[in-house]
Amino acid sequence: MDRKLHLLESFDARGADGKDYKVHGYEHLVRDETIADGQDHWEPTGTVEYRLADGALVDQSPDGSMRIAKTGVTLTVKKSTTA
Repeated sequence: MDRKLHLLESFDARGADGKDYKVHGYEHLVRDETIADGQDHWEPTGTVEYRLADGALVDQSPDGSMRIAKTGVTLTVKKSTTA
């Protein structure tokens, strides 16, 4: 079964280590092979994952908190300053 990721959102976060990070949220898609019209058709699986700009996996807890999987650094989403 073919899979791909679809970018849903990007946002800035501050790590507990004082560094700034760019986080990307992706939705997993699978190819829908039931439609045979010569075009690619993709359907969402309902699975979302978060990664840093460098590809490092970010874990999200049920309470919405986030941490970098490899290092354990906790991330806090930065508030937007646009009106």
